[in-house]
Amino acid sequence: MNEDHSLRWGILGAARVTERLLPAFALAKHAKLVGIASRRKDAASEALKRLAPSLEGVETYDRLESLLYREDVDALYIPLSNAEHAEWTLKAIEQGKHVLCEKPMALRVNDIEAITEAARAKGVKVMEGFMYRFHPQHLRSLALLDSGLIGDIRSVRTSFSFMMKPARQYRIASSIENGGGALWDIGCYAIHTARMWFKTAPLSIFSTMNYIESGADTSGCGIIDYGHGLRASFEYAFDTTRRSEYHITGTLGTLTCPTVWQLPGDRPKLLWQTEDGRSGEELLTPQDHFQIEIDEFSKAILLDEEPLISLEDALENCRLLNAAIDSARSGKKVYLSN
Repeated sequence: MNEDHSLRWGILGAARVTERLLPAFALAKHAKLVGIASRRKDAASEALKRLAPSLEGVETYDRLESLLYREDVDALYIPLSNAEHAEWTLKAIEQGKHVLCEKPMALRVNDIEAITEAARAKGVKVMEGFMYRFHPQHLRSLALLDSGLIGDIRSVRTSFSFMMKPARQYRIASSIENGGGALWDIGCYAIHTARMWFKTAPLSIFSTMNYIESGADTSGCGIIDYGHGLRASFEYAFDTTRRSEYHITGTLGTLTCPTVWQLPGDRPKLLWQTEDGRSGEELLTPQDHFQIEIDEFSKAILLDEEPLISLEDALENCRLLNAAIDSARSGKKVYLSN
């Protein structure tokens, strides 16, 4: 496959994430953006002009359906509100579109099961949009772990947060049951990155959350038990400084990724230290994980390969997020059936 092979893409929605998506599409090698649709009048055209004026041949619409029903669109990126992700993913699948759905793909496990069944029936590929997974810094982390540098993994700690700004208040307007709050917004990253390093399924989860009047959570933390002394702790918040990190502790040392949410021009850094007094800091090449995500998912479709992030992974993350909600509500540990 050469760079002339590209997938025709559309974006359903002009959400804030388009600030990263549109420049990424402009640089993508295997994806060609052909349309953007938003229900807000002129929002799609204004986003295109402001964020990616170099993109040519992109049609804009003020109705989502106008783009959804275009026969010359192969794949759709869905960055609508959390509560709408499953609905519009299923609508896109019904039209025979491949789908890259912004996290969380769904609020309930049965919705992901329905998406999986529909995708199989239509012969399309669907992936949850955890863009960070495509950044090479995590492959380097895995290589360091596989080298035995820090021994056997015993625990993982993840932290994700940012201070809520007035323009983002819509994120806490709905209850957690309806997709509002910090867990679905950034807590899903905290749990997803915690899960990434364990080869077995978790046994239980215990969590606590802070709620506001709308029923949305603004912060939370918890512990995921993998048995045999293996555990992951996570925390997330809308009321503390910006963080996106994981810290892995092994029998012989530690490994830290201080910035999971990389900006395209930032130079990633990994830190490690060992029990015998050695330490290191690795600086990696700047990369745009949105561009890599779009290109890699496009290639998976063009080559008929499985995407990096499976629907089974989406289901397991959703199951754990819902268990965290149940634990926080009950004040008790929730055991997971496998």
